[in-house]
Amino acid sequence: MPDLSALPALPVTFRPGRTRAVLLTAGVTIFVVLTTVVMLLETLTPAERLSFVFTAALLCGVLVLLSRPKVVADESGVTVVNITSRRHLAWAEILQVNLRPGDPWVFLDLSDGTSLPALGIQPGIAKQRAIADARTLRALAEARSARDPEEHQG
Repeated sequence: MPDLSALPALPVTFRPGRTRAVLLTAGVTIFVVLTTVVMLLETLTPAERLSFVFTAALLCGVLVLLSRPKVVADESGVTVVNITSRRHLAWAEILQVNLRPGDPWVFLDLSDGTSLPALGIQPGIAKQRAIADARTLRALAEARSARDPEEHQG
């Protein structure tokens, strides 16, 4: 059983901060540069300019979408926000938190026999941070799990 005093206060949000910063910076930069260049080109028609600006906005939107993943732990459970989906899990639904060597992100083994990827904790740019976040989420899940209710009445 994890030491409850060593766990962070809830709610706590886990997200790949450096990856998010890189993606958002790249998205804004791409949009600004493409829009500026298109506006400076005098040979383009207004429709062509609009299509370039639309393409820049689309690229920026994709990068913003890729920066969306996070994992939020609160008193009621864990909310996993991936690129295009959001799922709330009660603490009792999480059987195990896994981040094995070579995994691109954390996987949550669930009580229904499935596994849910949690892209909010990924070792891409900040491996040690991801490992620490995975350990913290694992400790929170173990401490708050209702698998053995008598164990937590204490």
